[in-house]
Amino acid sequence: MTSDANLKQAAAPDAAWQDDVRAGVRHVRDLAALPLSPAERAAAQEAAAAHKVRVPKPYLDLIDWSDPNDPIRAQVIPSSQELVATEGELDDPIGDHAYSPVPRLTHRHADRVLLFPTYQCAVYCRFCFRKESLTSIGRGYTREALEPALAYIAEHTEIREVILTGGDPLSLPDKALAEIRARIEAIPHVRLLRIHTRVPVALPARITPGLVAALQGRLMVTVVTHFNHPREITPATEAACRTMRQAGFVLLNQSVLLKGVNDHVEVLEELCRELMYRLGVKPYYLHHGDLAPGMAHRRTTIAEGQALVAELRRRLSGICNPTYVIDLPEGGGKVPLAASHIEGCEEGTWRIRGQDGKVREYREVVE
Repeated sequence: MTSDANLKQAAAPDAAWQDDVRAGVRHVRDLAALPLSPAERAAAQEAAAAHKVRVPKPYLDLIDWSDPNDPIRAQVIPSSQELVATEGELDDPIGDHAYSPVPRLTHRHADRVLLFPTYQCAVYCRFCFRKESLTSIGRGYTREALEPALAYIAEHTEIREVILTGGDPLSLPDKALAEIRARIEAIPHVRLLRIHTRVPVALPARITPGLVAALQGRLMVTVVTHFNHPREITPATEAACRTMRQAGFVLLNQSVLLKGVNDHVEVLEELCRELMYRLGVKPYYLHHGDLAPGMAHRRTTIAEGQALVAELRRRLSGICNPTYVIDLPEGGGKVPLAASHIEGCEEGTWRIRGQDGKVREYREVVE
């Protein structure tokens, strides 16, 4: 168990990351300070009014404002295209709601659950497949809110793995993380704590000794980062990942395949190689873009994604290759986009076999 004294002793670096948050974009009104044209600013403000905006200063500093197609800018600066919903897009693209027996928990696979300690993020990605929930719910962490979910985990002895997601769990204070970790590790049948987070990418100073101490305990800890482009790999992100590796955490990365951001083999090649060789982070998944509303302009076709990963396999060591997956609608789960799962395709409608053995239709929605 992590004591309050240990957490207090490790809390000194907190000022740095808190300053990074305050100096970034936190509200719609902060967009006025960015070097945008009047038309771009108006469009960004309109989109941010519909879907939350937040960009910490370290990530904001990566943007080349002279390039309107900058891949960092494309991920976090709102645009009018987000407000154009296309037929076939879904408010709940992967079917979370149907598999949520209690609030703040999704139980789609027998041995693991998603736990949502917060619905707030350190950075709001414009392509997020939970953007509707994050905007409409907007709730942070309270002990009381998690009680039904923790009771559910304790009652279901088949659960071996708890995945903290949201929202971004590492946006929470150290004390809250320590409380959550302690409650989970007190459940005997849980073996592993997994954390899905964008914090090491967008707010690397948040990876402090206090945060590490809050997560260490009985459970094996796996941190799944979310790097999408090689320019996101900096000395600061390298230091953050080194801190987590030295703490004994297993580091994986999941990327989203995004048109205009990383849909070129040279970009993905550099990203995957630097993740493994420089950061010690195993490329885990390359996600096909989910059917989140307003994201048709960022989705590639499946065929384009298959061609990219086929070329990656020829260029990279096996340890640097991610698995190209699709998270099927209606709770079909993540499945590799390989021949063993694809039953056929007619005029942009794919028939794909899910993990449950059922074949579902997936109609591509692209611009």
